Amino acid sequence: MDLKELITFQTIVREGTFSKAAQSLHYAQSTITNQIKRLEKELGIDLFNRGWEAELTPAGKIFAEEVDDLINHWKFVTEQANAIQKEEVGYINIGIIESITSIVPNILARYSKEKPKIVCNFIVGNTNSLAAALEQNEVDFAICAEIAGRFPYSFEPLYDEQLVFVVSKKHPLANNSRKYSLKELCDYPIVTGGKNCIYQLKLEKEFLSASKKPFCYTVSQLSAIPTFIISLDRTIGVIVSSIPIPDNCIKLDVEINNSDITIGIMRNIRNDNITFSKQLLLQYLKEGLKNNEIK
Repeated sequence: MDLKELITFQTIVREGTFSKAAQSLHYAQSTITNQIKRLEKELGIDLFNRGWEAELTPAGKIFAEEVDDLINHWKFVTEQANAIQKEEVGYINIGIIESITSIVPNILARYSKEKPKIVCNFIVGNTNSLAAALEQNEVDFAICAEIAGRFPYSFEPLYDEQLVFVVSKKHPLANNSRKYSLKELCDYPIVTGGKNCIYQLKLEKEFLSASKKPFCYTVSQLSAIPTFIISLDRTIGVIVSSIPIPDNCIKLDVEINNSDITIGIMRNIRNDNITFSKQLLLQYLKEGLKNNEIK
């Protein structure tokens, strides 16, 4: 049985005769007759008493009561199958912070084996810029820090980053292994993330407790900060724990109230169209992050 046979049966019942059904469906009457014969053979029952009027048999009357539901279900299943098929092509826009870019190639390689026709566009930015992109529906979801929302969003925590203070091995503080206070660091220029970077904002709050504000340079690309502190005399860099520290730099032990910054998946509740393809990519990203592949 196929959908055409069901629609033909439905049309005959509605129109009252085989000939009117043929006219309605733009078929030859012989086509209508053959379709009904095939349907009856497949079902193993007679649907009509043969004659000028399309009179239903008792079994045909029962089938007629169910045919509308059968057709609607058939259409639903077909639409769902087409929807799944359409997910095999298309694109996904993903916002990510710079510190996770190192794991993206391996995750993309894994994902592309499952969805070779899905184009993945990774947009790198800080949490504020990614939140703005999410609000404007420029990305489907973002992996970043949590932020006080200007719009309804959901946030799924995945792991914690920590603020890390680094200096070149030639820096005056590099020769001591003791723990430093934030107030002591204020005597040196600080190289931090960009103005709207969540790491920078957290650092500013921490320095408020030191009752002394340091002179700061800002660099939006956190991974470039070690290069700056090597070139700039007596500077201290502030990065996050996932960024590798070069051999000619060392980490300072700094007393800080709370260096943790929670990273997770941010999604816009107003436009949260997470298809199977997107859900699969999210799953691979979460597995990569929770397995500490960025460490």
